Amino acid sequence: MHVVVVGAGVIGLSSAWYLAREGLQVTVVERNQDVALETSFANGGQLSYDYVAPLADPSVLANLPRWLLARNAPLSLQPRLDLRQWRWCLAFLRACRASRVERTVVEMLRLSHRSQALMKQLLQEAPIDFNLRQTGKLVIHRSPESLKAATRLVELQQRAGSQQHILSSMECSDLEPTLAGVTGRLAGGVYTPGEATGDCRLFCEGLKRHLDGMTNVRFELGQVVSGFDKVGKRLVAVRLGHERLEADAFVIASGIASVGLVKPLGIDLPLYPLRGYSLSVQPSSDTLVPRLSITDASRKILYAPLGNTLRIAAMVDMGVCSPEAPKRRIDLLKAQAAEVFPMLSLHQAQPWAGLRPATALGKPIIDKAPGQENLWLNVGHGALGFTLACASGEMIAQRITRPTADDSTTAFTLAAHR
Repeated sequence: MHVVVVGAGVIGLSSAWYLAREGLQVTVVERNQDVALETSFANGGQLSYDYVAPLADPSVLANLPRWLLARNAPLSLQPRLDLRQWRWCLAFLRACRASRVERTVVEMLRLSHRSQALMKQLLQEAPIDFNLRQTGKLVIHRSPESLKAATRLVELQQRAGSQQHILSSMECSDLEPTLAGVTGRLAGGVYTPGEATGDCRLFCEGLKRHLDGMTNVRFELGQVVSGFDKVGKRLVAVRLGHERLEADAFVIASGIASVGLVKPLGIDLPLYPLRGYSLSVQPSSDTLVPRLSITDASRKILYAPLGNTLRIAAMVDMGVCSPEAPKRRIDLLKAQAAEVFPMLSLHQAQPWAGLRPATALGKPIIDKAPGQENLWLNVGHGALGFTLACASGEMIAQRITRPTADDSTTAFTLAAHR
């Protein structure tokens, strides 16, 4: 059986890995000249297996009016005459209900815990150096109200098997001394000891090297998909310019570009691009940097140590379709990071922006495409693509090779997002 995977970010490569391990012939098609050059290039770097809270949350509703009016808000909305935008926004508001968030968190934790176990297995079979470190994760909260809301989420995640601890502001700075300068402005934090950090781009490049060494895998890089050929309800080939690449099954794992790829097939993916930003900083040898992975909950900024680099990632822009990094947002990120870590020199920081392909519920779509017998979707991971990649790849491979009668009841079908 020959499967074409469209997309060579972390989701596409993970899909290819698990399909190839099932013994299938796999061709990975990517429009860029190398892997991981878009959303997987310089993302936050957190492997957040025990803390998978979706962006949609009841606390967002309370903050939304203030965020939308403030220039320095972590969430920015640029209204457009775009029905897709407003449909997604309405679905997002519905997803902020407490009961819906609780169900989503439990579903996501099952997937993330499986992904954690699979990552360990993968690295035993295919060692990859991507600056993986089990740093633990500390989420700091600046107000008692924010910490109280986080406590309810911790209780839910603990019931689902996560190990987490509520800390006072002094306990936060004892655990992470580089936070001493902001201790007086913190209400406390949530510490998750089992979390890790790693460089997603390096992971993708290492995984490609192992895939290149498999006789049943090949890459078609720099190839833009221009359409598909169909016979009845089956796809028979993907068109790459004037060439055709025939296959028995097809997997779409192209992030936000997936929307346009499947639209001519009559498939309306409920994805919307959320632009996020990052800074890659290489501190001097005498600069103290955080040992832990840190998330500033109120500002939606994370700090992840990646080898000799500190990755600072933040913010969500809605209503933009370009992966450019406006100077205003980068300057804001630098200013907010400097307030927490004034010892950091950010003058030489490397800025980056990318479009996260998000569903309103905050969980991915891993499913057979409607109306198609051999087209599969592995999309919509938002900011958790790196965390969920291994389990998502395994799930899509199993659904292609071992389809089950109750496939439609899973939490990650397209129907579950309607």
